Amino acid sequence: MMALMVHLKTVAHLRGKGDRIAKVTFRGLSFYSRVAENCEEAAHFNETFRWPIASRLDGNETLEIQVYNYSKVFSNRLVGTFSMVLQKVAEEGHLELTDTLIDDNNTSIKTSVTIEIRYHSMDGTVGVWSDGEFLDVPDDRDGMFAFETDSLLSGQSHGSGTSPGRSLQGSIPTFRKAGKGVFSAMKLGKIKSYRDDHKKGDEPAVLDMEDLDRKAMRLAGSLDPDTISLASVTAVTTNVSNKRSKPDIKMEPSSGRPVDYQISITVVEARQLIGLNMDPVVCVEIGDEKKYTSMKESTNCPYYNEYFVFDFHVPPDVMFDKIIKLSVIHSKNLLRSGTLVGTFKMDVGTVYSQPEHQFYHKWAILSDPDDITAGCKGYIKCDIAVVGKGDNIKTPHKANETDEDDIEGNLLLPEGIPAERQWARFYVKIYRAEGLPKMNTSIMANVKKAFIGENRDLVDPYVQVQFAGQKGKTSVQKSSYEPIWNEQVIFTELFPPLCKRMKVQIRDSDKVNDVAIGTHFIDLRKISNDGDKGFLPTLGPAWANMYGSTRQYTLMDEHQDLNEGLGEGVSFRARLLLSIAVEILDTTSPEIISSTDVQVESVSNISESATGKIDEFFLFGSFLEATMIDRKIGDKAISFEITIGNYGNQIDGVSKPSSAKKRKKDGENEEEENELIQNSSEDEADEDGDLVSVSSTPIMKPVITDRNYFHLPYFEKKPCVYIKSWWQDQRRRLYNSNMMDKIADKLEEGLNDVQEIIKTEKAFPERRLRGVLEELSVGCSRFVTLANKDVNQAGRTKLDRERLKSCMREMDSMSQQAKMIRTQVKKNTVKEKLKLVQNFLQKLRFLADEPQHSIPDVFIWMMSNNKRIAYARIPSKDILYSIVDEETGKDCGKVKAVFLKLPGKKGFGHAGWTVQAKLELYLWLGLNKQRKDFLNGLPNGFEEIKASKMGPGLQSVPPISLVYNMKQVFQLRAHMYQARSLFAADSSGLSDPFARVFFSTHSQVTEVLSETLCPTWDQLLVFDDVELFGEASELRDDPPIIVVEIYDQDTVGKAEFIGRTFAKPTIKMCDEHYGPPRFPPQLEYYQVYRGNCTAGELLAAFELLQIGQGGRADLPPLEGPTDSERGPILPVPLGIRPILSRYRIEVLFWGLRDLKRINLAQVDRPRVDIECAGRGVQSVLIQNYKKNPNFSTLVKWFEVDLPENELLHPPLNIRVVDCRAFGRYILVGSHAVTSLRRFIYSTPDKSSNNWATAAKLMNGYMVLANGGSQPRSSPSLSSRTLSRPAGDIIVNMDTEPLVRKMDTVVKLDATSDAVVKVDMTEEEIDKEKKKKKKKKKGGAEEEDETDERVLDWWSKYFASIETLKETLRAQEVAQAEAEEREDLEIAAEAADIKPNDLLMKGSKSREKSKEKKSSKDKKKGQAVDGSEKRPVKAKVDELLVYNKELESEYGNFEDWLHTFNLYRGKAGDDDEHALDDDRIVGRFKGSLCMYKLPLSEEITREAGFDPNMGMFQSIPHNDPINVLVRVYVVRATDLHPADINGKADPYIIIKLGKSEVKDKENYISKQLNPVFGKSFEIEATFPMESMLTVSVYDWDLVGTDDLIGETKIDLENRFYSKYRATCGISSSYSVHGYNIWRDPMKPSQILMKLCKEGKIDGPHYGPGGKVKVANRIFLGPTEIEDENGLKKQTEEHLALTVLNHWEEIPRVGCKLVPEHVETRPLLNPDKPGIEQGRIEMWVDMFPMDMPAPGPAIDISPRKPKRYELRVIIWNTDEVILEDDDYFTGEKSSDIFVRGWLKGQQEDKQDTDVHYHSLTGEGNFNWRFVFPFDYLMAEEKIVISKKESMFSWDETEYKIPPRLTLQVWDADHFSADDFLGAIELDLNRFPRGAKTAKQCSLDMIRNEQELPTISIFKQKRVKGWWPFVARDENDEMELTGKVEAELHLVTAEEAEKSPVGLGRNEPDPLEKPNRPDTTFLWFLSPLKAIRYLVCNRYKWLIIKIVLALLLLIMLGLFLYSMPGYLVKKLLGA
Repeated sequence: MMALMVHLKTVAHLRGKGDRIAKVTFRGLSFYSRVAENCEEAAHFNETFRWPIASRLDGNETLEIQVYNYSKVFSNRLVGTFSMVLQKVAEEGHLELTDTLIDDNNTSIKTSVTIEIRYHSMDGTVGVWSDGEFLDVPDDRDGMFAFETDSLLSGQSHGSGTSPGRSLQGSIPTFRKAGKGVFSAMKLGKIKSYRDDHKKGDEPAVLDMEDLDRKAMRLAGSLDPDTISLASVTAVTTNVSNKRSKPDIKMEPSSGRPVDYQISITVVEARQLIGLNMDPVVCVEIGDEKKYTSMKESTNCPYYNEYFVFDFHVPPDVMFDKIIKLSVIHSKNLLRSGTLVGTFKMDVGTVYSQPEHQFYHKWAILSDPDDITAGCKGYIKCDIAVVGKGDNIKTPHKANETDEDDIEGNLLLPEGIPAERQWARFYVKIYRAEGLPKMNTSIMANVKKAFIGENRDLVDPYVQVQFAGQKGKTSVQKSSYEPIWNEQVIFTELFPPLCKRMKVQIRDSDKVNDVAIGTHFIDLRKISNDGDKGFLPTLGPAWANMYGSTRQYTLMDEHQDLNEGLGEGVSFRARLLLSIAVEILDTTSPEIISSTDVQVESVSNISESATGKIDEFFLFGSFLEATMIDRKIGDKAISFEITIGNYGNQIDGVSKPSSAKKRKKDGENEEEENELIQNSSEDEADEDGDLVSVSSTPIMKPVITDRNYFHLPYFEKKPCVYIKSWWQDQRRRLYNSNMMDKIADKLEEGLNDVQEIIKTEKAFPERRLRGVLEELSVGCSRFVTLANKDVNQAGRTKLDRERLKSCMREMDSMSQQAKMIRTQVKKNTVKEKLKLVQNFLQKLRFLADEPQHSIPDVFIWMMSNNKRIAYARIPSKDILYSIVDEETGKDCGKVKAVFLKLPGKKGFGHAGWTVQAKLELYLWLGLNKQRKDFLNGLPNGFEEIKASKMGPGLQSVPPISLVYNMKQVFQLRAHMYQARSLFAADSSGLSDPFARVFFSTHSQVTEVLSETLCPTWDQLLVFDDVELFGEASELRDDPPIIVVEIYDQDTVGKAEFIGRTFAKPTIKMCDEHYGPPRFPPQLEYYQVYRGNCTAGELLAAFELLQIGQGGRADLPPLEGPTDSERGPILPVPLGIRPILSRYRIEVLFWGLRDLKRINLAQVDRPRVDIECAGRGVQSVLIQNYKKNPNFSTLVKWFEVDLPENELLHPPLNIRVVDCRAFGRYILVGSHAVTSLRRFIYSTPDKSSNNWATAAKLMNGYMVLANGGSQPRSSPSLSSRTLSRPAGDIIVNMDTEPLVRKMDTVVKLDATSDAVVKVDMTEEEIDKEKKKKKKKKKGGAEEEDETDERVLDWWSKYFASIETLKETLRAQEVAQAEAEEREDLEIAAEAADIKPNDLLMKGSKSREKSKEKKSSKDKKKGQAVDGSEKRPVKAKVDELLVYNKELESEYGNFEDWLHTFNLYRGKAGDDDEHALDDDRIVGRFKGSLCMYKLPLSEEITREAGFDPNMGMFQSIPHNDPINVLVRVYVVRATDLHPADINGKADPYIIIKLGKSEVKDKENYISKQLNPVFGKSFEIEATFPMESMLTVSVYDWDLVGTDDLIGETKIDLENRFYSKYRATCGISSSYSVHGYNIWRDPMKPSQILMKLCKEGKIDGPHYGPGGKVKVANRIFLGPTEIEDENGLKKQTEEHLALTVLNHWEEIPRVGCKLVPEHVETRPLLNPDKPGIEQGRIEMWVDMFPMDMPAPGPAIDISPRKPKRYELRVIIWNTDEVILEDDDYFTGEKSSDIFVRGWLKGQQEDKQDTDVHYHSLTGEGNFNWRFVFPFDYLMAEEKIVISKKESMFSWDETEYKIPPRLTLQVWDADHFSADDFLGAIELDLNRFPRGAKTAKQCSLDMIRNEQELPTISIFKQKRVKGWWPFVARDENDEMELTGKVEAELHLVTAEEAEKSPVGLGRNEPDPLEKPNRPDTTFLWFLSPLKAIRYLVCNRYKWLIIKIVLALLLLIMLGLFLYSMPGYLVKKLLGA
């Protein structure tokens, strides 16, 4: 790599003390040194700077060093500059010097600088080439000349850097001025005024262009002279110099137009709903539409499996803002609305941005909006998919859902959002608004004024905020153009919210209806960052600008939609000051408001300066040209008006508030919005003189250009406008955004180049990509240095600071990543790295979008008659000026081509594509104080004209017009060669195209070519005397663009627009030589656009030749018209038109199909005409299309001269005409084959030993699998051929467990005799294995052996689906691992760790995360424990389930027969994808083959070569053939509901030709996933009946049946395909049983036939189970068992082995279609492009001239098996006690147990009641008996029942087998109390505990970890299980235990040994031994009393009696005591 190194040592003799910084610039790329702090005399930098350069150092390039005094606050002050010419360095390569600096006035100062410069040239291998000779350059093998850093190629961006064709686009640097720095596209620092340079006289361009170009040619490899680069739009408009900016080619705003969307939601089930004994219903609500599921009674885990579809036709923005709301409502019925359990909200956009636009089987968390403290209220499992037009959704394959539901692992949340979301408050503060428009007529106002005498503002505004489906409004401020609200709207929502956008709308309150004044959307992703250093959403306080319709008030505003935020606003409406903050709530705190209703509160006022300091801005515009003015407007006088905000708006801008505030004279005055400076009315004295804004150009009458367009005669006098306005100075925001935009633009351009190089298959795309990455990392690091400025400016908000931090972080890491990826870009990784880099682009664009507006956008309006006609809107940031070049807007101070369009809906469709006017416009916007630079970017050579009345002495006044006194005269030559794939504009499906070329004020047209979409005009248009104003040298760099419009000529009316493209001409000045490499110019492809869609490509070249003093004589001569027929039309000259050579095109004519009627008459005698480049061939006539639509002569050919370069090949046109009577021909339809490349014949490669055919369909790697049942690499993918030395390969086809399938990759060689060995496990071995197993596991294993008799076709199908799922999973795992590995590598490179160490870590962490997932998923990919975890898979023969159509797997079966759709009629202008299906009028079947002449002899000399068939040898005959077609329809999934109840009653109709099979009587009631399991037979005759249609209809009792969807299959292509799609080949051969061979031909016969057709040697069967075919040997078993178990010898297994490996056979091998089921989408013509469901099916075809096939396989759906589940409830224990005793207050419970299997209503059963349990123990001995029908394969119970009493028939439901047991407390006078429940999934439930003690809550909590059992295997289980319920805090608690016994018997066994319910006969259970307390007190009161007395209160009574006795004794004692005492005392 060449490089220039500069070592900056010191800067000495500085004055004063301070911080210094130096800036070193070379070729426009500057580096800043570090800051040298506090240096006095000398600053020691000691830094080295390196520039990698891609072109040699030129002797007169310069290096510039600037030294600044550095200041953190103010801008840096320049000390001085040092610049030197690098001539000496270029010669010697090394230089040291010390020299003085010069200051601004070019005088030398004392300060000196010391530097050392080194220049590394390319190892001296390049010769000296300064004098124009070009010495030999070494072959560019090792990438020496890498075009890496694009921007450094002498400072210019050079297109793709590979083709000289592109270099004409101005990729090569232009002139340089000796001794000056390069005028580069990346100037930094002070821009020197251009005019100074020109005073020194115009030196000629010093650089010799040729050298560079020759060099470019060398770099591009040896290119043929006609290499073309496909100039994509970016390249066409790639900028060369810095005077012009790119035009935007896409015209139409895409957002506002409505599109079809379909949202399908499946509610599968709900779990863990909070609440006792509820009857839940799920309500699905999108926008205003609601749909409900059915109600499930008393269950907390209802199973619904219901499917809802919502159809919308709205614009995308509206769609994605709609909220999807899922809510669970409990006990809803007709009378009451039910109570809300919980809701889940998400916007549609979130779903749409998911991979595949869907969530599949995910769990939505419900929360209660009225109580945010509550936590999770349950989960709903659902699928949500959003389908737009043209999206196809891949549904993950549906089969038995065995994945145990791991709720936490599958939450319905996008990636990266935490599962536990918290509640948050969103505060939207609305302060005030300004500049509102009138919203009322002024008549009323005048009346009011007359009566009341006061003047009112005519608008009553309020603000409405919408977020997450809720609305909040501020108060209404009556009559105010400048309302002040100071209110905040508060939303409470979960954070992070799943709704992306907040909508803020200013509305006008009105008595009749409120209308929107303006709308602003806030994207929460842009105002927050979820990284670890992220921040919560925050915004402002900042002004939001609102745009909408024009400001005049009309009663019916036709553009009202624009005010609602739909489409691009065409005028400024108002601006609103708002801020947003979010606080996360702590839901535990007591004082929190728990409801989520929107609240509105008032807030305090905000200071004036909070949004920034108000500053004065200056906007200047100059109109250099106004052309292409639509002729409707062209007859009236026109002016242009420019507005910014309301400034400059003269008609409807001024709405002055009635309370007009007096202007303060100082700077912090109110915004000038109101006091608009009128044109002449108020001349106010201003700071810089009387500056009056001039916002519109003088009125002028247009002049005619041609029939369609006018132009304004500006010529040398260019009008100017300028406006002063006052805004908050928030430029920093825009600057940062500009820098990112520029990096992104550059990146995008680079990426387009890389794609272009790849597309056109040029050399070295990886180098260009490395260059792009280099630029990206330089750009990003530059951003980091520049963005961190003005940090303390006034008005910086939190968002500004946080955004800056996060942008810096992002850009920094992007710079690092880009550097790292750059090192990884290799030839083979280019494409994947390109994808990575495209993510950078999206990220940059996302970061660049600034959410806080500052200066409003600029509008340019074309005015006629004081009405607004057409507009253009230019973002203010694009024209904003900054001193730093990178920060300047991309169009600031540049001339931009602007196309004006019609406002609003008028701009849709045709009106939107015609240009209303094209302006060449120069704009500059900046601070008034920086105004001095505003004219710098204009093309030089003008004088300013000031307004006359200004008076003398005012130098600073801007000019009102510019007069150009320099004018150059040119001749433009437009070489219009051809166009291709144009839009079909006529009803014939063709167009009559002509092109109109516009340049400046001139236009010319090509001739009209009729009836073609691929016109070759071959015409040169010469524009003489084109006058361009400005300086010659500048024009040479930067010519104006050429616009080419293509039209369709109509005989009546005006020509219809087809499309438009832009081009830049290659320029030759009069002093330049006309010769290579730049001239003659090369043809290039230009993309033609129509609106936003492409409408074809134009191949043309444009050159602009200056006419000097000698007049036209000096120009290269023009050859006259050579073609006498074409009259005066000049052809494209020889040097430019491509070089031709002779090709032969052979056409295979097979037949025509499905031709529709033309003008009501049927097509009867069609013929096909093939035309290419003016030559062609016609097929023979089909005599009677009805009888036989095939051609009798198959092959014809013609010769034609085509360009050598394949990219330039013209399209080939196929037309079908119908020959009517009297020699009339009518065009039926046509087809253009745009690219002939796929039909080019290349001779087979001899070196590879005929290993690959001409088609080269072989792939070197084959994945071998279990009997070939893995999908192999698709046959059309690879065209690599392998040849290696011989050596035997034994391919081991193991019948090992499934897990191994992915691993056996065998590489085959081309030349060896490979031996393919198939080891069949012999029966004996098998039996041995089984015996061992039995010993190991005891008897448990017996269940698992699959009995041959039990197996049916469905076993095979379900086994295959499992396989399909596992392959898909394995692919996902592999993909994830690959991605992880790549991430690790990237990380490792950054940190220098060896990737291996990391991989260990990575895999460990992954293991952990996997273990969390359910045990089923554990370590899927590993054979070892795969076998332990799941029961050993029984060996079932499998078929292949394709989850797509068979066609997509086998290249549409177009291996030799191609189908070309014939189109007729105008192309639709539907959105981006015009669906052409309705234009198809038939199909032509045939093929093409083209090759250069002469062809080598060998081919024609081969044996059996039929010269009549040309290249199409060995093609079958196309005579009619009778075929028996068998269609097997397995099932349909996800049908679109057709009935009101959200279901459908589907049945099948099959049509083939005239025959139709209706299966109406077998419709399946109310089912969206019906299993049909049917086969249909039809006899057909190809070719007449070859299109099979399988339709699913919906049966209706009344009225006609509706089509749900249909799929069409072309049987003919399948029948003739060499992939042999007639009858799939199964993986093993058997003569009886479920896997019986279906084909009438046995494998050996098929093999014989294939070998014979392919002319290959074989098959030779040898002893010992060998067979040899060609040079391959295959091994296999040779015995077969018949029904009676007798063994026979057979060769069929061997033959089948070969067929399953047919793709390994040299030359003719290809993958044969295996036995399969394909999944086809069902489409409905009324809803084009949106899938209506899918159908699984397959088709077998048998020719009738062969032996008849056996009977069709029986695939009828399995009948469910009857079972009986007997559940004995023995005892309960520890049941919680609910009741308090009336008398005693003890806790007790009256326990009973309830159970059901199918659903509450049908079969719930209760035990008797165990009264009065005091301990929670209950004894029951009670038996439940549940009979049910069960489908083993799907693990579902089947119930048939009528939905309601009005239903016509029973509906079949499938529900999972779950037994629910509940424990209840019986109450007599009130409802029973629910205590707890347990639900056992009969297939997987935990084993019961042996004793009540061991039974605990863990059995439920850790369900995933515990071993589970299945009642279907165990048959009988007994144990203890826990009952659980949820307490108030949502925690699970144990509420009891039950001892139960489950016993499963089949229906037959149940009949043999019946049992009674409860404790009844037969087989009664004994009565439970209950304590004698269990009775009811009020039924037997005596017993109750006895019980009370005897049992409960015995001791109590005894105690009371004793106590009473004591009391009596005491009383008696006290009573008798006194008397006794007296007695004693008195001694009586």
